[in-house]
Amino acid sequence: MIDTEKFRLLLEQERARKVALLPALRADIASANAARQNSNVDDEHDPEGATIAFELSQASALLDQSRSGLAEVDAALERIAAGSYGICTVCGEQIAEGRLEARPWTPYCIRHTGGKA
Repeated sequence: MIDTEKFRLLLEQERARKVALLPALRADIASANAARQNSNVDDEHDPEGATIAFELSQASALLDQSRSGLAEVDAALERIAAGSYGICTVCGEQIAEGRLEARPWTPYCIRHTGGKA
């Protein structure tokens, strides 16, 4: 039987880490947007513009990734509360504890990852 308390603690720590990261990513986006507004808007021909566009794109991607990760963690915490944590949402089989240790938020056994490892 899986020690759900151990995984709940891991998930809560991961959640806190992700929540703490969100304001910094939002600040990076705001900073890149401000820099973009204060510079030449012709990103294609302005060497600085390309850097600003890259930084904005990177910060936006990281923000999206963090939000998605936070949603996965929240869903795992909901599965713990519902008593279905550690059960593959596709086949209903037990998820290997080693897999849960590596990715405590996963709703899939190794067979049903579908590229979502």
